[in-house]
Amino acid sequence: MLPPRVLLMADETPARVALLLRGINVGKHNRIPMAELRRVLVAVGCDDIVTYLQSGNAVVTADPAALAARTEQALRDEVGLDVRVLQRTGPQLAAVVAANPFPEREATPKQLHVAFLDTPLDQASLDAVGTRHGDDELALAAGELYLSYAGSSYDSTLGKVLPKLGVVMTARNWTTVLKLAELTA
Repeated sequence: MLPPRVLLMADETPARVALLLRGINVGKHNRIPMAELRRVLVAVGCDDIVTYLQSGNAVVTADPAALAARTEQALRDEVGLDVRVLQRTGPQLAAVVAANPFPEREATPKQLHVAFLDTPLDQASLDAVGTRHGDDELALAAGELYLSYAGSSYDSTLGKVLPKLGVVMTARNWTTVLKLAELTA
């Protein structure tokens, strides 16, 4: 059973936060209806919950301290899902949008993705795997990894390169990044 709803203390400052669940509702595994996700988010202290698409995006108002960890634990305990949750605030998402190193890809938002990282990645690690793979490119900016695809992300060789970086990440296309930035502003 979920714990009683967590209430914010007077000294905690709620913020608009995007929660990015990794690998949700892709294929047959890690399925969760958005109504169930909203129920879990209420139980961990979130208000003003907006889910975006069915692929693990939620924007909430909550105390951001350890929100991702609380959400991961509640998903594990109550829904039986062992998934990583990354969080970004409105100012962090605004910085991601502003730092886009591939502005020419904005007109084709399905060919521009941002891989949100759970731990920092340094440029040397990225250089070790290379930033260019065929016609596809990688770039590090605003603490995130930007992926520029010449064609479809599904048939790109970047899928074989990204795991070599050794960092947990979850990617969103540019349309989703812009929407999350808007919802957290």
